Amino acid sequence: MSKVDLQKIEEAVKMILEAVGEDVNREGLLDTPKRVSKMYEEMFSGIGEDPREYFSTVFHEDHEELVLVKDIPFYSMCEHHLVPFYGKAHIAYIPRDGRVAGLSKLGRCVESVARRPQLQERITSTVADSIMEMLTPYGVYVVIEAEHMCMTMRGLKKPGSKTVTSAARGIFENDENKRREVISFIQMS
Repeated sequence: MSKVDLQKIEEAVKMILEAVGEDVNREGLLDTPKRVSKMYEEMFSGIGEDPREYFSTVFHEDHEELVLVKDIPFYSMCEHHLVPFYGKAHIAYIPRDGRVAGLSKLGRCVESVARRPQLQERITSTVADSIMEMLTPYGVYVVIEAEHMCMTMRGLKKPGSKTVTSAARGIFENDENKRREVISFIQMS
Protein backbone atom coordinates (compact mmCIF):
# COMPACT_ATOMS: atom_id res chain seq x y z
CA MET A 1 0.00 0.00 0.00
CA SER A 2 1.28 3.44 -0.82
CA LYS A 3 1.62 5.87 2.06
CA VAL A 4 -1.53 7.83 2.76
CA ASP A 5 -1.18 11.50 1.81
CA LEU A 6 -2.37 13.05 5.09
CA GLN A 7 -1.74 16.61 3.90
CA LYS A 8 -3.90 16.11 0.82
CA ILE A 9 -6.74 14.73 2.97
CA GLU A 10 -6.44 17.71 5.34
CA GLU A 11 -6.71 20.13 2.43
CA ALA A 12 -9.72 18.27 1.02
CA VAL A 13 -11.53 18.28 4.39
CA LYS A 14 -10.88 21.98 4.77
CA MET A 15 -12.33 22.56 1.29
CA ILE A 16 -15.43 20.50 2.11
CA LEU A 17 -16.01 22.45 5.31
CA GLU A 18 -15.67 25.73 3.40
CA ALA A 19 -17.96 24.42 0.65
CA VAL A 20 -20.77 23.70 3.12
CA GLY A 21 -20.46 27.22 4.53
CA GLU A 22 -18.44 26.55 7.69
CA ASP A 23 -15.77 28.83 9.13
CA VAL A 24 -12.69 26.61 9.13
CA ASN A 25 -11.01 29.02 11.54
CA ARG A 26 -13.55 28.63 14.32
CA GLU A 27 -12.19 26.93 17.42
CA GLY A 28 -14.08 23.63 17.11
CA LEU A 29 -12.92 23.07 13.53
CA LEU A 30 -9.27 24.15 13.72
CA ASP A 31 -7.89 20.62 14.09
CA THR A 32 -10.73 18.77 12.34
CA PRO A 33 -8.90 18.34 9.01
CA LYS A 34 -5.92 16.77 10.83
CA ARG A 35 -8.17 14.49 12.91
CA VAL A 36 -10.10 13.36 9.82
CA SER A 37 -6.91 12.62 7.89
CA LYS A 38 -5.60 10.41 10.71
CA MET A 39 -9.00 8.69 10.95
CA TYR A 40 -9.03 7.96 7.20
CA GLU A 41 -5.49 6.58 7.41
CA GLU A 42 -6.72 4.08 10.00
CA MET A 43 -10.11 3.34 8.42
CA PHE A 44 -8.62 2.69 4.98
CA SER A 45 -5.62 0.69 6.20
CA GLY A 46 -6.83 -2.38 4.29
CA ILE A 47 -6.17 -0.79 0.90
CA GLY A 48 -3.46 -2.82 -0.79
CA GLU A 49 -3.63 -5.70 1.70
CA ASP A 50 -4.26 -9.22 0.46
CA PRO A 51 -6.72 -10.92 2.84
CA ARG A 52 -5.47 -14.33 1.73
CA GLU A 53 -2.21 -13.66 3.59
CA TYR A 54 -3.97 -14.47 6.87
CA PHE A 55 -4.32 -18.06 5.75
CA SER A 56 -0.70 -18.64 4.79
CA THR A 57 -0.18 -20.52 8.06
CA VAL A 58 -2.35 -23.61 8.27
CA PHE A 59 -2.65 -26.07 11.13
CA HIS A 60 -3.41 -29.76 10.72
CA GLU A 61 -6.06 -31.19 12.96
CA ASP A 62 -8.08 -34.38 12.63
CA HIS A 63 -11.31 -32.41 12.13
CA GLU A 64 -13.54 -32.38 9.07
CA GLU A 65 -16.71 -31.04 10.65
CA LEU A 66 -18.20 -27.57 10.75
CA VAL A 67 -16.14 -24.69 12.13
CA LEU A 68 -18.11 -21.49 12.74
CA VAL A 69 -16.91 -18.16 14.07
CA LYS A 70 -19.90 -15.89 14.49
CA ASP A 71 -20.61 -12.33 15.54
CA ILE A 72 -17.31 -10.95 14.26
CA PRO A 73 -17.81 -7.17 14.56
CA PHE A 74 -16.61 -4.98 11.70
CA TYR A 75 -17.04 -1.53 10.23
CA SER A 76 -16.41 -0.22 6.76
CA MET A 77 -17.06 2.81 4.58
CA CYS A 78 -19.61 2.71 1.78
CA GLU A 79 -17.77 3.47 -1.44
CA HIS A 80 -20.83 5.26 -2.84
CA HIS A 81 -21.26 7.88 -0.09
CA LEU A 82 -18.16 7.51 2.13
CA VAL A 83 -20.29 7.01 5.22
CA PRO A 84 -19.90 4.06 7.58
CA PHE A 85 -21.65 0.76 7.65
CA TYR A 86 -21.09 -1.72 10.44
CA GLY A 87 -22.28 -5.06 11.61
CA LYS A 88 -21.32 -8.67 12.19
CA ALA A 89 -19.77 -11.34 10.03
CA HIS A 90 -20.34 -15.07 10.49
CA ILE A 91 -17.88 -17.44 8.83
CA ALA A 92 -18.32 -21.20 8.56
CA TYR A 93 -16.16 -23.74 6.81
CA ILE A 94 -15.67 -27.49 6.72
CA PRO A 95 -11.95 -28.35 6.73
CA ARG A 96 -10.59 -30.78 4.17
CA ASP A 97 -7.59 -32.99 5.00
CA GLY A 98 -7.48 -31.42 8.48
CA ARG A 99 -6.42 -27.97 7.17
CA VAL A 100 -7.61 -25.39 9.70
CA ALA A 101 -6.81 -21.73 10.23
CA GLY A 102 -6.22 -19.99 13.52
CA LEU A 103 -9.62 -18.66 14.57
CA SER A 104 -8.38 -15.07 14.86
CA LYS A 105 -7.35 -15.20 11.20
CA LEU A 106 -11.00 -15.28 10.16
CA GLY A 107 -11.61 -11.99 11.97
CA ARG A 108 -8.41 -10.49 10.57
CA CYS A 109 -9.51 -11.38 7.06
CA VAL A 110 -12.85 -9.60 7.57
CA GLU A 111 -11.09 -6.54 8.99
CA SER A 112 -8.60 -6.38 6.13
CA VAL A 113 -11.33 -6.51 3.49
CA ALA A 114 -13.61 -4.06 5.34
CA ARG A 115 -10.94 -1.38 5.87
CA ARG A 116 -11.23 0.22 2.45
CA PRO A 117 -14.01 1.96 0.54
CA GLN A 118 -16.25 -1.02 0.09
CA LEU A 119 -19.56 -2.72 -0.63
CA GLN A 120 -21.02 -5.29 1.74
CA GLU A 121 -21.54 -7.72 -1.12
CA ARG A 122 -17.84 -7.53 -2.01
CA ILE A 123 -16.73 -8.10 1.59
CA THR A 124 -18.89 -11.22 1.72
CA SER A 125 -17.59 -12.77 -1.50
CA THR A 126 -13.95 -11.74 -0.97
CA VAL A 127 -13.83 -13.36 2.47
CA ALA A 128 -15.45 -16.55 1.15
CA ASP A 129 -13.16 -16.71 -1.88
CA SER A 130 -10.02 -16.07 0.20
CA ILE A 131 -10.80 -18.92 2.58
CA MET A 132 -11.81 -21.25 -0.25
CA GLU A 133 -8.61 -20.57 -2.18
CA MET A 134 -6.17 -20.78 0.71
CA LEU A 135 -7.64 -23.54 2.91
CA THR A 136 -9.29 -25.59 0.13
CA PRO A 137 -12.07 -26.71 2.49
CA TYR A 138 -15.10 -28.77 1.49
CA GLY A 139 -17.04 -25.55 1.67
CA VAL A 140 -17.32 -22.01 3.04
CA TYR A 141 -20.42 -20.08 4.04
CA VAL A 142 -20.17 -16.40 4.94
CA VAL A 143 -23.10 -14.35 6.21
CA ILE A 144 -22.80 -10.63 6.89
CA GLU A 145 -25.44 -8.43 8.45
CA ALA A 146 -24.89 -4.67 8.63
CA GLU A 147 -26.53 -1.33 9.14
CA HIS A 148 -25.67 1.27 6.51
CA MET A 149 -25.53 4.92 7.49
CA CYS A 150 -26.37 5.88 3.89
CA MET A 151 -29.83 4.40 4.59
CA THR A 152 -30.02 5.80 8.13
CA MET A 153 -28.74 9.37 7.74
CA ARG A 154 -29.79 10.29 4.21
CA GLY A 155 -32.15 9.27 1.45
CA LEU A 156 -34.55 6.67 2.78
CA LYS A 157 -33.75 7.49 6.45
CA LYS A 158 -34.62 4.10 7.93
CA PRO A 159 -32.47 3.63 11.05
CA GLY A 160 -32.19 0.09 12.31
CA SER A 161 -32.70 -1.56 8.93
CA LYS A 162 -30.17 -4.30 8.27
CA THR A 163 -28.75 -5.67 5.05
CA VAL A 164 -27.86 -9.37 5.00
CA THR A 165 -25.57 -10.90 2.39
CA SER A 166 -24.26 -14.42 2.04
CA ALA A 167 -21.73 -16.30 -0.03
CA ALA A 168 -21.82 -20.08 -0.33
CA ARG A 169 -18.88 -21.99 -1.76
CA GLY A 170 -18.24 -25.69 -2.21
CA ILE A 171 -20.60 -28.05 -0.39
CA PHE A 172 -22.69 -25.11 0.91
CA GLU A 173 -23.70 -24.13 -2.63
CA ASN A 174 -25.92 -27.19 -3.13
CA ASP A 175 -26.47 -28.73 0.31
CA GLU A 176 -29.48 -27.00 1.84
CA ASN A 177 -29.10 -29.01 5.07
CA LYS A 178 -25.54 -27.78 5.58
CA ARG A 179 -26.64 -24.17 5.03
CA ARG A 180 -29.54 -24.64 7.47
CA GLU A 181 -27.14 -26.04 10.07
CA VAL A 182 -24.98 -22.91 9.85
CA ILE A 183 -28.00 -20.60 10.07
CA SER A 184 -29.29 -22.44 13.13
CA PHE A 185 -25.92 -22.05 14.87
CA ILE A 186 -25.74 -18.35 13.93
CA GLN A 187 -29.17 -17.82 15.49
CA MET A 188 -28.16 -19.46 18.79
CA SER A 189 -27.40 -16.98 21.56
